[in-house]
Amino acid sequence: MRGERRATSNGGLRPRVLRILELARAVVNWKLKLNLRFVVAATLLTPACASQPANNVGVAQMTGQQQAKRKVVFIAGPRSHGYGAHEHNAGSLLLGRLLTEQHKGIDVVVHQNGWPADPTALDGADAVVIFANGGMGNPARTHLPELSKAMDRGAGLVLLHYAVEIPADSGGKEFIDWAGGHFAINWSVNPIWTMQSRPFPSHPIARGLRPYEIEDEWYYHMRFRDGMKGVQPILSALPPASSLSRPDGLHSGNPHVRAAVLERKEPQHLAWAAERANGGRGFGFTGAHHHWNWGHPMQRRLVLNAIAWAAHAEVPAGGIPVGVLSMEDLEANQDDNKPASFDRERWRRLIEGWQRDFPGGR
Repeated sequence: MRGERRATSNGGLRPRVLRILELARAVVNWKLKLNLRFVVAATLLTPACASQPANNVGVAQMTGQQQAKRKVVFIAGPRSHGYGAHEHNAGSLLLGRLLTEQHKGIDVVVHQNGWPADPTALDGADAVVIFANGGMGNPARTHLPELSKAMDRGAGLVLLHYAVEIPADSGGKEFIDWAGGHFAINWSVNPIWTMQSRPFPSHPIARGLRPYEIEDEWYYHMRFRDGMKGVQPILSALPPASSLSRPDGLHSGNPHVRAAVLERKEPQHLAWAAERANGGRGFGFTGAHHHWNWGHPMQRRLVLNAIAWAAHAEVPAGGIPVGVLSMEDLEANQDDNKPASFDRERWRRLIEGWQRDFPGGR
């Protein structure tokens, strides 16, 4: 009898359950049709959707979906010039941390002390950042096939400081193609001088930037693409005559650069952006000899904006927030021990002054 009662009870409920399920299915189908009509109407009525850049979300923005995060891979060179100079590991870790904290659309991987042993290290990278020694010691020189594979699929390439130098016959052509230009011996020079930037152009990398001045080892007179095709200067300044006071040499001076600066008074491009036919992007930045200069809000925003742009990530209208850095932030992850001769107080005062002059990176 108990079994029969259960069967009778279930049999009485089944029609009502089925009816409820049919009503729920009808409501879901009605909502799906309504949403589909909204998305189609929005697509047809919004002209911008047809010309939306590939790195933007487009219709997905209207349906609440989030853009996939961009992957940025840093290749930091090994120990180089001593405490506080050419700090490839410390600089890459610092920039990577700031990108991760300040841009929710970017994931960062930092490979320290040279080219990564993992052959899949560049897989899926939207941008590759190289901050390392250059010339014959440039890690890219012996890994051009790996870089070429990433560049061919549209990944960006960012070259910082010494990494912009590569031999003309073993990477120069590729750097011109991938990043728009490079440091060439007997053509470019590497003096330390105080740069006074000219007004910035209208470009996503320049968002939130104001002209600034700072002493650094600013390389200049790069070897660019013919006619600067596809290359946009970002940071430009006219070097003083004193920057060419050294005798001619592979890196110190030559007739070409002397004519350009001393005679024709041509502003020199210290940072530039480049675009490639396949949609890939490149960026070169010749400063960053002094690690402490990352304490300048404009200097670090310029490079953070550029990395995001190279990775096809959105650069906010006011630039990537840069926060406030302390000396402790900058002293972290150095390759060498602090020497007794290091004038910490001088740099602390400089950094506090920069942050006072550009509060909140403004």
